[in-house]
Amino acid sequence: MLRRRWVRRVVVAGCVAAATGVLLVATANAVVLVRTEDDIHTDVEQLEQAQVAIVPGSLVRPDGSLGAVVQERVDAAVELYRAGVVDKLLMSGDNGTAAYDEPDAMRDAAISAGVAAEDVFTDYAGFNTWHTMRRARDVFEVESAVVVTQDFHVARSVDLGRAAGLDVQGYVAGDAGRGVREVLARVRGLGEAILRPDVTGGPTIPITGDGRASWDDED
Repeated sequence: MLRRRWVRRVVVAGCVAAATGVLLVATANAVVLVRTEDDIHTDVEQLEQAQVAIVPGSLVRPDGSLGAVVQERVDAAVELYRAGVVDKLLMSGDNGTAAYDEPDAMRDAAISAGVAAEDVFTDYAGFNTWHTMRRARDVFEVESAVVVTQDFHVARSVDLGRAAGLDVQGYVAGDAGRGVREVLARVRGLGEAILRPDVTGGPTIPITGDGRASWDDED
């Protein structure tokens, strides 16, 4: 009898914990999506002029070529540059090891597409979306930006950009089909937007200057 009661209590506690977790995830997602929906666009003509397009990094292949996700982002950012919506591009990604370098690969692709070298900035410590947005404000002194990324990622990016102090819009670069993973990522993102944790800083490199000042010395 006692064993049955104990089992029932464990089951009930498990169900309550599961329901609480589902409610937390659903609430976090609703908050992020609702408070960013008016600033996310799929049409270039809907965007207001901004200083810079922020391009978050993603997979770069061992040969230095861009993976499909980040290629789509770079192409969309180049589109905004050509349209005069932004004056600069900020390539922010992972360069945690010498063998892996997202920002330089993104930079080279943009320059090959016709963007002036001096208009392309690189951030080698954009290890996640919060780092990218916070460093854009603190290191590059960005005030207004368009974050260019896929539809699954854009709401969280805009929300974290606002938390970092940016006047930010989102431009949808396509659909990469990662909705399930992003549902959980928005919970973490909301926590970052509330707590605003510190990130690695560095000397300021104003976005109004020459982008080449941000490049690795070897480049």
